[in-house]
Amino acid sequence: MNSTDIKRANTDHPILELLAERWSPYAFDPRPVEEEKLWACLEAARWAASSYNEQPWSFLVAERGNEAEFAKMLSCLVEANQAWAKDAGVLMISVVCKTFQRNGKPNRVAEHDVGLAAGNLTMQATAIGLAVHQMAGIDLDKTRETYGIPDSHDPLTGIAVGYAADPDHAANEQFAQRDRAPRTRKPLDEFVFRGAWPKT
Repeated sequence: MNSTDIKRANTDHPILELLAERWSPYAFDPRPVEEEKLWACLEAARWAASSYNEQPWSFLVAERGNEAEFAKMLSCLVEANQAWAKDAGVLMISVVCKTFQRNGKPNRVAEHDVGLAAGNLTMQATAIGLAVHQMAGIDLDKTRETYGIPDSHDPLTGIAVGYAADPDHAANEQFAQRDRAPRTRKPLDEFVFRGAWPKT
């Protein structure tokens, strides 16, 4: 069984093939992402659904072809993520607007909506042969200071985009093992409930 077969989701119910094929590699081929592919991913994010169509997301983007900008963004990731993300073709940091522009009130679902945009971006990337690995491990304070993010917005997640490489090229054996391991998920009955929250 090859790595593609291992990483394809073994679903309990039929789903779109694109969803079954999506996965988050640790090993990236250190080559640039074509400009048209990058813009297609960002365009997909642009068309995500959001509460009141507020689109509370922004993306800071650094391409590996611009060494200074790439190094600057890489330095905003926690050390463990720098070890493998250094080979991605593109690094991004998602940023969320915390309030509605329409009335200045707190947007309770802003992070949810940013997640939808990132999901669109990820599916578009998968459809055109790219891989995406999202990460919570960024230095929030350093990111805010480095990029001058205003108090009205919060840095949220890191996103690595590029071409998946053979696990043998992972930064270390631990990452290689993660890339070789089959994907797993909780069964539906652990998080889908009817009638009431289950009693423990």
